[in-house]
Parts: sequence; structure tokens; C-alpha cells
Amino acid sequence: MAKPKTTDDAELIKEWPLSTAATLGSSVRAKGILLEIRARLPLAVRKSLENEAGALTLAMAETAKSAFRAASSVVSNALEDIESLPVIPREIQDILTISTTERHRWLSDGRLPSAGTRTVKLRGRARKITFHVFDPRVVEDILDRDMVTVWREEDAEATAEKRRRAALKAKLTRSLKTKAKTPSKLDADPDDASRSKPLGWEEFCRDGLLR
Repeated sequence: MAKPKTTDDAELIKEWPLSTAATLGSSVRAKGILLEIRARLPLAVRKSLENEAGALTLAMAETAKSAFRAASSVVSNALEDIESLPVIPREIQDILTISTTERHRWLSDGRLPSAGTRTVKLRGRARKITFHVFDPRVVEDILDRDMVTVWREEDAEATAEKRRRAALKAKLTRSLKTKAKTPSKLDADPDDASRSKPLGWEEFCRDGLLR
């Protein structure tokens, strides 16, 4: 026979749906929002907040009403401006479906504008890391206008042009080397002295004018 539930088994539950404007359609972004809000909660109740089926869910024991109310207030306040939460590197790569190399390249040449930097300390380590973050509305605009496709086409054209120039340069270099190795008519047969003698030289020698 199943053991009846005690009071402690009962749970207090509250959910907050995450809008597409907040997640930008990314599960990685949704997890980032979860971690961001968890960080604002007391350590003891952080694991009580989960991301389930597109919503944040806070579940605590019936006996923790006071802690539940406090945590609920923190989550509700945090979600008020969650749509403006800066997008971090791993999130933008998932949202735009781009590689780390593309992110670095487009950030470097200005096509992917930075919204500033953020410095965090890695868990269990003394070292801190600093990285660029991005404005979620700018990221949304890039996504809506499919700018990634445009940038990839631009990169492909630039790469093709670089290869064409490199091929022309290599061809010119080979041509110059070949020309430098080809002997002139005088260098082709240095023993053929007759080619270097002026007209009438034989008669000049025969008449003994140099004696």
C-alpha cells in the first residue's frame, strides 16, 4: 500500500512563461536567462528554479512559504526587463547559427556591433575572463534581415578575390623568374667571337694595320 503524502511532500509552484522576444527562439538563451535569475536568488533556493517547457518554474516545499514568496518576488522583478538582457557569445552563436570564427571575424570588422564587455570569474578558479556582449534588439534585427547570409556571401567573394590576386601574383613571379633564367643572344654563345666583331674586322687584321 502506498504511503500517504505528508505536508512536507506538498509543493508551492509558480510559473513564468518566457517570451520569444526574451529567448529569441534559442534554448541556449533560455538557459542563460535561467542562470542569470538563479544568480540573483539565495544560494539555498537556486536549484528550486528550473526552465521547463518554455517557462521558468519555481517549486518549493509547502513549509517554505516565506522563502517561496521572497524567491517569487526576485524572479518576477528580474523578468520585468529580461528582454534587454545582453546576449553573451554562446547565445548569439546559437541564435544566429554561426561559428566562433565567424563571430570573431564579424566582431573584429564591425559588422557585428558589440554592446560592451562583461567580466566573470570562473567557478572554482581565480582567473577571470572578459568577453563581448550584444544588444538583443540588434541581434534580433540581424536575424530578421538574414544578415548572416549576406555576410557569408561577402566573405566568399572576398576570399575568391584574394585567391585570384594570389594566383596572378604567383604567375607573375614565375614569369619573372623564367625571364631571368633565359640567356640573351650574347650570353648564349660567349665563344662565338665573330658575333661581337665589327664589320671589316677580318680585312683590318689581314692588312696588318695593328702591327
